[in-house]
Amino acid sequence: MVYSMTAFSRCELSTDRGNLAWEMRSVNHRYLEPSLRLPEAFRELEGPLRERLRKQLARGKVECTLRFHPVVATSARLNLNQPLVDQLIAASQQLSLNLVNAAPVNPLELLAWPGVLSNAEPDESGLIEQAGALFERALKDLKDQRAREGAELRKLLEERLDAIAERVATLREMMPELLVAHRQKLIDRIAETGLDVDNQRIEQEVVLLAQKIDVAEELDRLDTHVSETRRVLAGGEAMGRRLDFLMQEFNREANTLGSKAIDARSTQAAVDLKVYIEQMREQVQNIE
Repeated sequence: MVYSMTAFSRCELSTDRGNLAWEMRSVNHRYLEPSLRLPEAFRELEGPLRERLRKQLARGKVECTLRFHPVVATSARLNLNQPLVDQLIAASQQLSLNLVNAAPVNPLELLAWPGVLSNAEPDESGLIEQAGALFERALKDLKDQRAREGAELRKLLEERLDAIAERVATLREMMPELLVAHRQKLIDRIAETGLDVDNQRIEQEVVLLAQKIDVAEELDRLDTHVSETRRVLAGGEAMGRRLDFLMQEFNREANTLGSKAIDARSTQAAVDLKVYIEQMREQVQNIE
């Protein structure tokens, strides 16, 4: 399957603690470059999530951002350290026995004593686990979008491959005709000069011209590149780098064809090939 490196996904989850949201953005890059932005309370997820990305994706610059908006508590939940309170009251009463007109114990002063009150800290492990599960959903959505765009890229590449194969076949059929036309042009030019040149010499020049403009090898290699590109596109592994190499080979053959072109038709065919190859090269840059 062909995967694009360009995609975006967003997944949200509402919990009793607040709202979690993952955003993932992926663009083309030569290698896999993950970047995670996490609130401090979720920092322990960074290592496992990076490893998860490495297992699921092969290339691309991937930015993953987790946002957490906690629920605003309407009332603070406090824990009372009752054993400590009992000890403080007992100590206060014992001290009162030794004092004259001792003031009664002030409850607010007791509450202010260190350790008497504490906030009820909620368990963070459940929230972190939910954030990890939400990450999996967002990553799946990202891969699905990369697959959908990859399918479109594959169709575009297949269309260009069909056009290249058609131009190659046309050039192959055209070459004998071009050679005959240039043989006759050579004979006409010799006749115009009025020089007496024997037929053997003319045929030697025709053979030299045929060797000079022979593009059979280039056409064969273009057909091979078309077949290889189709094979790679049908594969399941990461293929972007392989396709990028094939685009370079396509371009090399098209340049040679252009240098050997001997009339307007063969020149136009070489130009068309270079246009199709450049269009493919631009699309291949986005393939994983």
